[in-house]
Amino acid sequence: MMRARWLAALALCSLVACGDKPQEFHATDVSEVEFGKSFELVDHHGQARHLEDFRGKVTVMFFGFTHCPDVCPTNLAKLADVLGKLGDSAQDVQVLLVTVDPERDTPEVLAGYVTAFNPGFIGLTGSVEQIATVAREFRIFYQKSEGPRPGMYSVDHSAGTFILDRQGKLRLYVRHDQDSEMIAGDIQQLLDES
Repeated sequence: MMRARWLAALALCSLVACGDKPQEFHATDVSEVEFGKSFELVDHHGQARHLEDFRGKVTVMFFGFTHCPDVCPTNLAKLADVLGKLGDSAQDVQVLLVTVDPERDTPEVLAGYVTAFNPGFIGLTGSVEQIATVAREFRIFYQKSEGPRPGMYSVDHSAGTFILDRQGKLRLYVRHDQDSEMIAGDIQQLLDES
């Protein structure tokens, strides 16, 4: 009887020591979804970009636009803080802002906007059709909301952030209200996987 208990305890310890316990993230684990696998856009330097270009890094993707009055600048400032909390590990993280307003967010406009938050951030744009395709691929909602005068509009859009692992697999969905400490902890777990 004593030997059986000892063997059971040893087996349990070896499972924990080997790291077989399930990971617990603060963000929503979406590892089982079958979307968010690719995109074809243009970065703020005018270069064609694909999701595969960022393999080897943990990729943080946020959909927004440069004329956004609150959600987008708040989120980008938070992501800059996240990179600060990661210290040296931040070099293995890439933050991407995918515009939902390609008519106004040219590569030049995106360049000035995203790099104001962090020089390593990348803004991505494309044709109206390309943005629609990427939004469908990542299950993002967005639509123009007309303003008080012609040509003055806003864009309503999903406010969450996606995090992909080093292999380019979509792993986490971060709600807008999650704090930078939690996000940094989740990213560090993904960085430590490989």
